Amino acid sequence: MATADGGAERAFLVNEGPKKGVSYPIKLAYCGECTMPIEYCEYYVNYEKCKEWLQKNLPREFEKLSVTKEGEGDVEKKDDGGSGEEKKKRQTRGGKGLMKAKKKVEPQGIRMWTASRGKKKKVTIVVGLASYEIDLKDASKFFASKFSCGSSVSGDDEIVIQGDVKDDLFDYLPEKWSQIEEDDIEDMGEKK
Repeated sequence: MATADGGAERAFLVNEGPKKGVSYPIKLAYCGECTMPIEYCEYYVNYEKCKEWLQKNLPREFEKLSVTKEGEGDVEKKDDGGSGEEKKKRQTRGGKGLMKAKKKVEPQGIRMWTASRGKKKKVTIVVGLASYEIDLKDASKFFASKFSCGSSVSGDDEIVIQGDVKDDLFDYLPEKWSQIEEDDIEDMGEKK
């Protein structure tokens, strides 16, 4: 085929076969810390841990990565007042995310409200179960099966149960979870 300017049209994707000077199959070295190819370790959140792992397990590859040409690398100079400080440039998004450690929270008690939903319908709102290290999804399923109603987790530490079941919760919460005492449960009345 010919193009408008008289030249021959090139195929978009053409398999040209194996390239000279390359041994097949190509083998990649993967980092034991971030599980990515070692060329991409610099984009991992804990790049320092990757460096330590590379230095310990693959010293030759570590030397190749640590030798950089001038003007290249993962160091960026700041231009604020000529202080000459260097700041490491790292990717902040993507890759294998870090799990944030949950802070140990002292149990603060369980608070319950009822709220109107429509004219005759009520919902019970339970707050404070997470401070007792109770899984909110499991608690929601327990309430839904125990009271034969809908129950859902809404917010960080809030469970909404369909129906006015506050009185029953005073009995079932300490019975199901032994770390909860009946004195820890507080009735907050009607929520508007």
